[in-house]
Amino acid sequence: MCCPHIWVQKTIFIVQKSKYFRIFKKLTQTYIKKLHPNHTPISAVIIANNAARTIGQVIAAMHWCDEVLVVDSGSTDNTVEICKALGCTVIYHAFEGFGKQKYFAVSQAKNDWVWVIDSDEVATKAIVEEACNKINAGAYIGFTVPISLVFMGKLLRFGNEYKKPHLRLFNKKYGNYNDSLVHEDVTLNGSVGKLQNEVLHYSYYNIDDYFKKFNTYTTRAAQQMHARNKKMNIFFPIIKLPFHFVILYIFKGLIFDGIPGLLWATFSCWYSFVKYIKLWEMNRYKKTNQ
Repeated sequence: MCCPHIWVQKTIFIVQKSKYFRIFKKLTQTYIKKLHPNHTPISAVIIANNAARTIGQVIAAMHWCDEVLVVDSGSTDNTVEICKALGCTVIYHAFEGFGKQKYFAVSQAKNDWVWVIDSDEVATKAIVEEACNKINAGAYIGFTVPISLVFMGKLLRFGNEYKKPHLRLFNKKYGNYNDSLVHEDVTLNGSVGKLQNEVLHYSYYNIDDYFKKFNTYTTRAAQQMHARNKKMNIFFPIIKLPFHFVILYIFKGLIFDGIPGLLWATFSCWYSFVKYIKLWEMNRYKKTNQ
């Protein structure tokens, strides 16, 4: 059976910039509830900061949900204005790390079932239909969501970023996020199913945008390892670097993704290298100041 909300996705882009958007949203949700009164209510949960470039498309793809909740950590662009114009509930919460931010956001959702989606991820029509059907079946308390990276305008179909599963759709009565600074995870007490279709991840506008995030993420990753007292030999990342590139580019197939694949393999290896070098520097500084 087709998800009752799919037709909303097909028309939402036509009206998302119209002054009648709020009226359209209420009418469609009222129609859905009357037509399918037993559908499971879902909250879309988004954490955002300066996401004006992508947030409109992300919200438009999730407006079939019964609630779209955006937790903003102090955007200086027009992210908040876009979210409010599209009828979202917007809450401010200071950023303390991805894990804590998502934990807070999930706890604020009015529905038990939540779909946590980043401010640069767009759900496809296929995965929305699949998710609705599987939630209503009632066999699982959560689902992993395949997320595929779009880099330099190309969907990367090889490497580690094609349909990479993340636990994003779940019943919050059975769990929530941990408090990791980066690479946060959900811990659930129950059976977790798998969705087969994908969400598209438009993470980087250009290479300059990539390296702005690169510095932030490598620092947070190093800080997280440092807090766990992870030791680091300076030669480990140096020796690992060329082998990591060969594995990604040749054995995992990024060579078949053209120039974007070559650059992604190179940048991914450099990310790992810099992350460990920053950890080594933090450990060295701590040792010399004891």
